[in-house]
Amino acid sequence: MKFFSISFFWSFFQWFYSGGEKCGFSQFPTFGLKAWKQSFYLDFSATYIGAGMICSHLVNLSLLLGAVLSWGVMWPLITARKGNWFPSTLSESSMKSLNGYKVFISIALILGDGLYNFLKILFFTIRSISIRLNNKEPKAFADTQNQALDDLQRNELFVRESIPVWVACVGYTLFAIISIIIIPLMFPELKWYYVVVAYLLAPSLGFCNAYGAGLTDMNMAYNYGKVALFILAALAGKESGVVAGLIGCGLIKSIVSISSDLMHDFKTGQLTLTSPRSMLLSQAIGTAIGCVVAPLTFFLFYKAFDVGNPNGEFKAPYAIIYRNMAILGVEGFSALPHHCLQLCYGFFAFAIAANLVRDLSPAKIGKWVPLPMAMAVPFLVGAYFALDMCMGSLVVFVWHKIDSKRANLMVPAVASGLICGDGLWILPSSILALAKIRPPICMSFMATH
Repeated sequence: MKFFSISFFWSFFQWFYSGGEKCGFSQFPTFGLKAWKQSFYLDFSATYIGAGMICSHLVNLSLLLGAVLSWGVMWPLITARKGNWFPSTLSESSMKSLNGYKVFISIALILGDGLYNFLKILFFTIRSISIRLNNKEPKAFADTQNQALDDLQRNELFVRESIPVWVACVGYTLFAIISIIIIPLMFPELKWYYVVVAYLLAPSLGFCNAYGAGLTDMNMAYNYGKVALFILAALAGKESGVVAGLIGCGLIKSIVSISSDLMHDFKTGQLTLTSPRSMLLSQAIGTAIGCVVAPLTFFLFYKAFDVGNPNGEFKAPYAIIYRNMAILGVEGFSALPHHCLQLCYGFFAFAIAANLVRDLSPAKIGKWVPLPMAMAVPFLVGAYFALDMCMGSLVVFVWHKIDSKRANLMVPAVASGLICGDGLWILPSSILALAKIRPPICMSFMATH
């Protein structure tokens, strides 16, 4: 509660100095104005510091490496080739100028990392299923002689309160029919037969994803969605391919992801002696509430803040990434600026190579290999949040050196307090923005000459 209050009132205090574009403590040129122009500064965000305390050191250092490589080395070098690699008359936000390199190189890293992990988990899933099928010896549900009494009670309750198969079949069919009718009406670019195909393929994809997540604790739903995005964008053509690809991606991702999430929830219910039927009913009630609350929350946020502005506070980087994936699926490599394809090839290969080195090398070497997925985010967003998250990582490192036992207990609580306090301030700041009440002061920084 202490750090929650500190975070909330710190965000409240910062609000008074943010009365304009690029104003406030979030634009403080910590390392000088030249570094600030390349996004190397601390923006004093309690959310990012808290997230850095929760994330592993490897994730935070991978973010920092991506920030240094992109904003410290690559973007200044590519900018110096303005007029040669891309026309100097184009704005920086154009996909044919510097922004194109930022977006597509980050996409290459994400796709390389995602493809590797997708194939790896698919391999483990197929191998595990094959081993089970080839094992001819019939096995009972549980070996009662080797199981503890608590485990027997959990299994008994879970089986007794199991959900009938007909409920799943009827529910899936009902929602599939609703989607086939409603989604093409909402988004005419996505034809009804694409939705039918998505719902026919989703159960098998959902099973593979849930089984793979159970083996590896990695949810690959986003990668299934990316595959659907490219296929639908290419099939729908130039006129409607971008919208059709994005909607199809969201549809497949949502169906496949929820299968893995439900398996995790059911496993938690089994461990806590919770009835599966009660858990499913609670999930249904929560989903129904979310259908009302989530859109209202989104539109409150969307109306109050400049969401999606590449130079603003809420950049929505993955919205830009997925949109440009769809453009790439429609237009092909012609959508890329000059020499961008060669750079994409290099970073795609780097992402696969980094994963291979991590998995095949000894643990003492593999633990230092950076994560390509984490490296990709600063390429588009900027270096500032990577520095904040490394600050959180530094706090955890020092705390463990001083008092390891207390750090193990308190780090998650402190980090959660920092994130929640900063996040809660968004609600009153949204209300103030909707009421046209602006901060009274703009604190900005400039050179003296």
